[in-house]
Amino acid sequence: DRDHFLSELGWREFSYYLLTHFPEITQSNFQPKFDHFPWEFNEEFYQRWCQGQTGFPIVDAGMRELYQTGYMHNRVRMICGSFLVKNCRIHWSHGESWFWDCLFDADKATNAASWQWVAGTGADAAPYFRIFNPMLQSQKFDPDGDYIRRYIPELAKLPTKYLHEPSAVSASELALYDVVLDETYPSPIIDYKASRDLALEAYDRVKTS
Repeated sequence: DRDHFLSELGWREFSYYLLTHFPEITQSNFQPKFDHFPWEFNEEFYQRWCQGQTGFPIVDAGMRELYQTGYMHNRVRMICGSFLVKNCRIHWSHGESWFWDCLFDADKATNAASWQWVAGTGADAAPYFRIFNPMLQSQKFDPDGDYIRRYIPELAKLPTKYLHEPSAVSASELALYDVVLDETYPSPIIDYKASRDLALEAYDRVKTS
């Protein structure tokens, strides 16, 4: 609607303001206190994220869409971004760089500002405790599984009730639909709840330091 469109224009202009006055935002945290955040670059996690092989279907569908088409829906951008920086605790600049390489609508200002927003490090950042749950986001925004089935054809035969979290389904049940974890589709690279708890603990330490 009109109000949403205008808010997006406002965000774009704010991003350009930030880039003009703080050109370092493409690589450095806008809030210096996050320089002490315990980022952990894991090469395997990063490559699996880039390739859409994390074991979290909505994340993988988004990353495959990005690589195949040069585009990704805004909601999925936030889900994929949150997963990288908060659940994997990989510095947002790595995600910013990959998006810059892949997006046909890549924009230097909004790309950097948006990644800093997701990471919680920016001038107008998402609350540090906002960590997107890929399973719940998938159920809410892809309830029939059309998006996942389009970009992850190896899961296409799964009933919708299994599609959002195949790792929670028994191996024997998955086999009925030609899905074998770690053969046809990967197991999750992380334990979501454990990674969320670690991220919240790390963010809380930075917040109170």
